[in-house]
Formats: sequence, structure tokens, C-alpha cells
Amino acid sequence: MQGRIVKSLAGFYYIESEGKVYQTRARGNFRKKGQIPYVGDFVDFTAETNSEGYILAIHDRKNELVRPPIVNIDQSVVIMSAKEPDFNSNLLDRFLILLEQKAIKPLIYISKMDLLESSSQIEEICQKYKAIGYDFVLNVADLLPYLKDKITVFMGQTGVGKSTLLNKIAPELLIQTAAISDSLGRGKHTTRAVSFYNVNGGKIADTPGFSSLDYEITNAEDLSEAFPEIRHFSHGCKFRSCTHRHEPQCAVKEALKTGQIWQVRYDNYLQFLSEIENRRETYKKVIKRK
Repeated sequence: MQGRIVKSLAGFYYIESEGKVYQTRARGNFRKKGQIPYVGDFVDFTAETNSEGYILAIHDRKNELVRPPIVNIDQSVVIMSAKEPDFNSNLLDRFLILLEQKAIKPLIYISKMDLLESSSQIEEICQKYKAIGYDFVLNVADLLPYLKDKITVFMGQTGVGKSTLLNKIAPELLIQTAAISDSLGRGKHTTRAVSFYNVNGGKIADTPGFSSLDYEITNAEDLSEAFPEIRHFSHGCKFRSCTHRHEPQCAVKEALKTGQIWQVRYDNYLQFLSEIENRRETYKKVIKRK
């Protein structure tokens, strides 16, 4: 039989196939091969009567997240708060880089709009990102249609109201909402397990909160590819290895001058590039010491 893993718990894998869910285990040969079944995997499995079945084979994956391990994801709802904590474009771009690299479609949800005296600044920011090609939603009613027929993960910095949002769209999850710590300015995340839940004709999953986010990009070319607008203009650069920082005849810097690339995004790109280079130098120094 074939199906998709919808839950993993204590060594058991729960596989949905043709409207039924089967409890299975993974055979020992997966461990020998260095393979681990993850939630979202399409698998071949046996389903024995009155006993647990076994996973026989894991199909190829189109993408995967490490924290927590979820695979074959269609889209991600990135939750950013308008206030408490304040909206942070640098952190949003870190999420977007991760999703671009994994070929997961981002959908940006802004929470806590009611805490703002004026929404004009957030709306202006939304327009900037929409011009790049990113979709924004500001309320639950607009979010629900996006979930149909999709595998969706929810992610966001700790304290942005992720669990509150999930409780609104799927009250049966009974996700506890942690109060924001006044002293730290961030929430105490309470999510413990990873499972898919059926919501509005699709499946959703929660991911842990982040106080920071590491992306898995190690060079300037891949970083440039993860910014759609920079990727677009970089084809006009004189040098293929252009970092869009100091090289002559850089089409990206020309687009920046004419306002076709947003200064905030370009500044974040430069910061991330510097972080990559510093990390590489630190790694080289560690290697030399050895």
C-alpha cells in the first residue's frame, strides 16, 4: 500500500491512505541506510490485520525542514507581528530566504494589527513585498482559502501569536497560548509535537518559535538567488560572480538607484552576505587550528 505519514510519535508512524490511518513502524534497514521517515513522507507500507504494519520504502522528497522534520511542504504561513514584538523586516527576510531555498511558497500573515494606532506603515511595507511577488494576509477569513488542498506549515518568531492564530483556524488543536514575558519581550512557546491536522480542505502543521533563524546558504550566488528581485536583475551584471556590493557594471546596484529594488531588502542582503563571509572565515580558522 501507499500513503503519507501524518504523525510520528514514540517510534510509531501513522500513515493516511485512502481515508484511513494505519499505525506502523519503520524496519531496521532504514537506520542502516541512514534514512529516517518524517511527517509528510510518501511511503510504501504493509497494513496487517489486528497488528501494526511496517514501512517498506520512502519516496523521493521535494523539500524538507529540519526544525521540526517535516517534508513535502507546499507552502508556509510566516507570522509576523505588527507590534509586541515590532515588525522586523530583517527577520522576515531570513524566513523568506529559508523558504526560497527550500522551494516552499511563502504566505505572510501580520498579527496584532489591532495594537497599532495607525496601520499605514505596515500597509506600505506590505505593498513593497507584494511588488516583489509575496502574498500578504491580515485576517483569518482571507487566510483560510489558501489552505485548501495544500500542505501548510506555520512559522514565526516566538511571541508573534502563532498559537493564537492556529487556535482560531483550528480550535480542536487546543494549542495553549503563552503570555508574553514583559521582561524578555517574547513569548514562551508551548508547542511540543509535530502532526498534520485537517483544516479547510488541507493539512497544516505547527513549527517551533524562533528567536533567531539560521539559513543554510554558504555563498553569495545562492544568497542572490534567494532574493527574487536581486536574482532578476543579477542576470544583467557584467560578472557572473558579482556580489552586488563593489563590482563595476552591477545591474543590481543600478536597479537600487532607480528604486526598482527596495533599499531595506538590499541592506538585509548585504548583512546576510557579511554573516556568510564571517562564518566562512571562522570555519577556516577552526580548520587551521586542527
